[in-house]
Amino acid sequence: MNRRKFIKNTGWTFVGLAATGSLLQGCQPKSKEAKKIMPSPHELKLYWGDIHNHCNLTYGHGDMKDAFEAAREQLDFVSVTPHAMWEDIPGRNDMRLQWVIDYHTKSFDALRAGKWDEYVKMTNEYNKENEFLTFLSYECHDMAHGDHVALLYDLEGTMVEPSNAMELKAKLKGQKAFVTPHHMGYQTGFRGYNWKSFQEDGQTPFVEMYSRHGLAESDDGDYNYLHDMGPRQWEGTVLYGLEQGYKFGIIGSTDQHAGYPGSYGDGRVMALAPSLKRDDIWHALQNRNVGCATGDKIKIDFRINDAVMGEVIRGNSRRIYLNVEGENSIDYVDIIKNGKCIARMNGPLIPAVPQEDPVRCKIKVEFGWNREEEYVHWNGKLSIDKGIINQITPCFRGAAYTSPQPGEKAFETRVNRILSSSEKDVELDMYSAKNPNTTTPAMQGVILDLTIPKEGSLTADFNGKRFTHSIGELLHGSKAHFMIGWLSEAVSFNRAIPESAFQVEHYMEDTVAEREVDYYYVRVRQKNQQWAWSSPIWVEKI
Repeated sequence: MNRRKFIKNTGWTFVGLAATGSLLQGCQPKSKEAKKIMPSPHELKLYWGDIHNHCNLTYGHGDMKDAFEAAREQLDFVSVTPHAMWEDIPGRNDMRLQWVIDYHTKSFDALRAGKWDEYVKMTNEYNKENEFLTFLSYECHDMAHGDHVALLYDLEGTMVEPSNAMELKAKLKGQKAFVTPHHMGYQTGFRGYNWKSFQEDGQTPFVEMYSRHGLAESDDGDYNYLHDMGPRQWEGTVLYGLEQGYKFGIIGSTDQHAGYPGSYGDGRVMALAPSLKRDDIWHALQNRNVGCATGDKIKIDFRINDAVMGEVIRGNSRRIYLNVEGENSIDYVDIIKNGKCIARMNGPLIPAVPQEDPVRCKIKVEFGWNREEEYVHWNGKLSIDKGIINQITPCFRGAAYTSPQPGEKAFETRVNRILSSSEKDVELDMYSAKNPNTTTPAMQGVILDLTIPKEGSLTADFNGKRFTHSIGELLHGSKAHFMIGWLSEAVSFNRAIPESAFQVEHYMEDTVAEREVDYYYVRVRQKNQQWAWSSPIWVEKI
């Protein structure tokens, strides 16, 4: 299919001019045109993790065991992170802040009084090479330099005792450890990141751009900072750091305080590695072969010449290859160069129903919308009568906590699980809470990747109720059902998204070197407001 027919039949549009002045060329995924210009598949795979999150090991909610169980349901690797130190904590003479000081210092003392040993033991128990990797970590708060997390390679690692984040790096020098800044966009001097502290070395190969705190790509745009720690400012953001000429990878992690690593929508890190071996994941982090996602496991294959994300190459002719596979209808894909968007691929406003039959599509089924405060326990199956389930992706959420607040009570984590699955069905055991407000979701869900005839049906059989819709129906729009009438919990069959709306492949050439070193990265926005970003590729002028 040529480019004009692809745009007409799918609704995609390609906007932007290459540096040479020629119209950017796009092509349909897997077409003959694409095979001519796209590079050969590499041996790397995407693995998903959360390396910064909290439970009641220090201050937070939910038991550590439940945190590991929750992580194992939807992640490949994890570190559950205890809070460990804060030497320059303010307000020692301010009664208004005494409760903040108390819950921090009590937790730090408890960690050193035996909880660290419990943490090391359980982290080792859950680590399974090639199945599910666990890492030790701990957090250092720092008003002046920004908060940092130390991530350790050694499963028998110990804590050092620094007075601030810079001393943390100094004391860990020579060890296999990463020291990573997070919630970077807060004001400098108030736990936001101070880019003057950045050192381009093996200790900080990446930064945490997105978490429950919000998005620090820039000082505007989606996911504003709403925590009482204050608003975003430009000088702490990722784009500010890139514009200073620094080289670093970009990750997400939840910074969740409810014992639910990988909580959907709160932040995840993607690692590009040949396998799920400890050394391979560590090398991916070390080499900046990483990316950031808010929740959906959006796959980004981004290359310039022979480089993958995180790498540095030389050359004035830059052949840019891009393949994106989303989990929902893609809103747009941007290629960013030196802080400017040089190409935007816009997905269709409403996905076109494909002519072929059977179809490959992705359908998200969600459970929740409770009116009452109590959890709703969902137990049942999703099943299809024809075709096959290619993949099942859980979208499980924890409770919506970013940090402790006065008067909060501890609670037990409800772990959501996939109990069994086959090519025809998946059995789920889940707990949905009431949405805290009209902008914060608390639903649970799964995404089914299907190859199925349009006459095939998808059935949800939960809590004694059964709902069925044909794929043909769902390709035209979503369907919703209350379980026991209006203002009760509900099930949503989201629109079936055809392959043409969740996948795009693109090629362009850039022959203009604007700087001695240009940086490029990719960002993807879906219609459901889920995002993903690649780490940059840097190209040196010759």
